[in-house]
Amino acid sequence: MLYKKTFVLFFCFAAAIAALSLQGCLARKAETQISALHAVIEEQLSSVESAKYEKPLVYMTYDISSAGLMAVYEALELIPSGNVAVKIHTGEPGNPHYLKPDLIKDLVQKVNGTLVECNTVPGGRRATTAVHYQIARDHGFTAIAPVVILDETSEISIPVSGGKHLTENFVGARIREFDFHVVLSHFKGHPSGGFGGAIKNVSIGYASSAGKSWIHSGGTSRTTGWRGRDQNAFLESMAEAAKSISDRYPGKMLYINVMNHLSVDCDCLSRPAPPTMADIGILASLDPVALDKACVDLVYAAKDGRDLINRIESRNGLLTLEHAENLGLGSMDYQLVMIND
Repeated sequence: MLYKKTFVLFFCFAAAIAALSLQGCLARKAETQISALHAVIEEQLSSVESAKYEKPLVYMTYDISSAGLMAVYEALELIPSGNVAVKIHTGEPGNPHYLKPDLIKDLVQKVNGTLVECNTVPGGRRATTAVHYQIARDHGFTAIAPVVILDETSEISIPVSGGKHLTENFVGARIREFDFHVVLSHFKGHPSGGFGGAIKNVSIGYASSAGKSWIHSGGTSRTTGWRGRDQNAFLESMAEAAKSISDRYPGKMLYINVMNHLSVDCDCLSRPAPPTMADIGILASLDPVALDKACVDLVYAAKDGRDLINRIESRNGLLTLEHAENLGLGSMDYQLVMIND
C-alpha cells in the first residue's frame, strides 16, 4: 500500500510538471509548485506510516498445542538472532500448572534457545542453584534444551530510567551472555501481583534472589522480600524493573503468554488452588503491556472468570499495567488478530 500511494503521488507530480511546461510557466512558479508537491508526498508517506503503527498487534489462537505456539510465534515475524534466551518458569515442585516441556519444545529448538531462570528468595525450593537445576531436570526441561540459572554465581545492576521507586534493577549476571529474549509466560493469577504474565516474568523472573526482594519491597530492601511491603509500590516496581530489561534489549525481545491452567495462584506455589475456569488460548506480541492487557480482557470477558477477576482486583493488579504504560513500556490500546481460529 505504501509503494502504491508513492507511485500515484509521483505520477501526479510528473503530470503537474508536464502541464507547467506546456503552459510555459515561469521557472520560479514551477519550483514553487514542485516544492508543494514534495510536501504533499512527504505528508502522505508520513500518514501511511502513522496508520501502519497505530496500535500494537496481539496475535491469538485457541489452539493450546505445540503447533498453536509456533503459529503465534511465526505471526510476529521477528526472527531471534545471536544467543537466544527463552525465559520460562521452572515450576515449584508439587505444582502441576507450569508450561510443560512437550508444549514448548518445538519453539525452543526452533530458535536454538537456552532456557533461563533465576533463583527465588530464601525459603523456596528453588532458592539455591543446585536444587534449582535439579528441579529443572526433574520437570523435563534439560531434556529439550540447555538450562541456565542466571544468578547462579552473581548478579549485576542495570539502570532504571524514569522510575518512581527504583533507580536500579538487580538481575542474574549471566543475562550478559544473551543477545535476544523470548519471554514465554504462563498467564495465571498471582497471590501478590493479582496476575502473572509477561511483565511479571520479565521483572521478577529476571531478578536475582536479592533483586526479587528489591522489587517486592519497592526498592527499600534486598533482604526482607515481601514482608511489610507497600502493595502499590511493589506493583509499580514490577513495571519499572521490566522497563529496565526492555531498555537493555530494544527490538530484541518478543513475548508469548499461554492461558491454560488458570489458577488464581502462581507456579511458584507447591499447592496452588485448582483452576475454576476453562483454558483460553495462546497470545503473542512485541508489546508486553498490550499482551498482558489482552489476556486480562479475555479473563474479564469469560463467563467463568469470577475467581481470577477477584484475585486481580483484590491485589489492585491493573496498576502494574497502568504504570508500565505511563513509563513507555507499551500500550494498553491494542489490536487483537485471530489466527488458526
